[in-house]
Amino acid sequence: MDNKIKDLLQKRIGEKGLKKLMRIDNPGLHQFIAKYIEHCNPDKVFICTDAPDDIKYIREAAVRNKEEIELATKGHTLHFDAYKDQARDKEHTVILMPKGRKLDKAIRTGDRDECLKEVHDIMEDIMKGKEVYVRFFCLGPTNSEFSQPVIQLTDSAYVAHSEDILYRQGFEEFVRQGNKARFFKIVHSAGELDERMTSKNLEKRRVYIDLEDDIVYSCNTQYGGNTIGLKKLAMRLAIHRGSKEGWLTEHMLVMGVHGPNNRVTYITGAFPSLCGKTSTAMLDNETIVGDDIAYLRKKNGEVRAVNVEKGMFGIIMGINSEDDPIQYNTLHTPGEEIIFSNVLMTPDKRVYWIGKDGDVPPKGINHSGEWTPGKKDDKGNEITPSHKNARFTVSLEHMQNIDPTLHDPKGVVVGGMVYGGRDSDTCVPVEEAFDWSHGIITKGASLESETTAATLGQEGVRKFNLMSNLDFLSIPIGKYIKANLDFGKDLRKTPRIFSVNYFLKGKDGKFLNEKTDKKVWYKWMELRINKNAEAIDTPTGRIPLYDDLKRLFKEVLNKDYSKAEYIKQFTVRIPENLAKIERIKKVYETDTIDPLPLLFETLESQKKRLLEAQKKHGDYIAPDTLA
Repeated sequence: MDNKIKDLLQKRIGEKGLKKLMRIDNPGLHQFIAKYIEHCNPDKVFICTDAPDDIKYIREAAVRNKEEIELATKGHTLHFDAYKDQARDKEHTVILMPKGRKLDKAIRTGDRDECLKEVHDIMEDIMKGKEVYVRFFCLGPTNSEFSQPVIQLTDSAYVAHSEDILYRQGFEEFVRQGNKARFFKIVHSAGELDERMTSKNLEKRRVYIDLEDDIVYSCNTQYGGNTIGLKKLAMRLAIHRGSKEGWLTEHMLVMGVHGPNNRVTYITGAFPSLCGKTSTAMLDNETIVGDDIAYLRKKNGEVRAVNVEKGMFGIIMGINSEDDPIQYNTLHTPGEEIIFSNVLMTPDKRVYWIGKDGDVPPKGINHSGEWTPGKKDDKGNEITPSHKNARFTVSLEHMQNIDPTLHDPKGVVVGGMVYGGRDSDTCVPVEEAFDWSHGIITKGASLESETTAATLGQEGVRKFNLMSNLDFLSIPIGKYIKANLDFGKDLRKTPRIFSVNYFLKGKDGKFLNEKTDKKVWYKWMELRINKNAEAIDTPTGRIPLYDDLKRLFKEVLNKDYSKAEYIKQFTVRIPENLAKIERIKKVYETDTIDPLPLLFETLESQKKRLLEAQKKHGDYIAPDTLA
């Protein structure tokens, strides 16, 4: 350690803290810590290792600082964010770009020099009077080629506590990697706090991502999506790094689908918000590796995946004992460490959220303060008992359906990849792509999802969201698609690519699928991956045979599945598919700075197949016609 840096750190963190840091042989790490302790100027510094006593100190600090409230159930706490700090701040989440470099207009960017000056001005002395917690974590399993060390400085014990639950401890990983560690860096401050210990200066809320130095800056916010830097913020750093090194960072669940003779096939899945991602990851009789972010690498001709995290920062609205028994039971288990955020706390220190079993309590405290039914905000809008984006933070290890490979340093072999959106009239419930590039382009890069009336006030507006990753891209869209296409080359065992659609409707506007039908779609995919089921070729991909689905519905759901249902669900809708191709082409023609020729060629080939089928069979083609 440089003597100047050592003297500075000794002065600011003391002998005990310095002794901890001296175990890590990485001058760049020491310099980073020293720089931002000096700049943000906290009164106290706590260096947190992987030791249980250090972790306990963080957990107790969150309650001691009144950022969390202990609830009646042992191990459970409650956190409130500021009234208008309860979701990701997309407007002020910016990727910093040097002059002359551009990203697509869908990706929010800012001038690197100007933004760095602004955020450093805002964060100068921002931690004065507070304690900063220096945290070490590992994205992906430790002692693995997937291991990505991360350091975060934060003055919020709530944020630091959340990360303990969500991520693998990484101090020893830093020790192991030493001066070879290429680590991500995060600096966060909640800023000045109000009487409720929530961020006060929201007009100075900033989330800036500097790709050149692998640093995320976050200030004047506490909401997890803006402050838990290892989540979607470090995801942008990882996408950028992976694009240079030939591995992928995807907004994907990883699950084990259980087939015949105790076989387990691992499938990843990308879904935009409100499209069934969590319910898919939590399918009963299957096992979960991860529900949100995955790293994918090629190893010995196979694709392997790991869950970047070890916990779940989940949306709690609507979770009930009937539809979500695994999550519901976990959230009611005493002794398990769970942080609830922005739910209603009743006078007896229990929690209630929208959609929970039972009646709405007559009073309580929520993100708006004292609450009773009918309370309105300053614009006259009714305040719900819990925020619609209220969350829970829990370790996946507490889930009864956790897969034993969660921490496997080798990851799991990926047999299939799924892309799913909310689509009322075009895509069939489950379909397999013809090959890797067809799947990446027509399933992943063409992903759309319809809005709901509950979220935007206008139902059925299609939003483009390639691979469900558009919000988190840090490289040009064309480059990102090419990275996915190139990833499929030179594989001995190429994952099959599928699309799913849980939201297809009939002419009467009613859904053609039951909520539980997805269990069958995944069993069929598992059979296809293992070459145990045939399929019918259509212009857009391969669909199941009726007899296979009839058998699976009986085996999986103990349900009769009629030929009429099959025809309604798997009819090829030519006009709707042609319209989708034109929408997707327009997006890439107008909104991307470097569109791929292969993308247009693949879409044109699909259009040609659709037109030929239309000429031969008409606008709507029953699946049996193509068998």
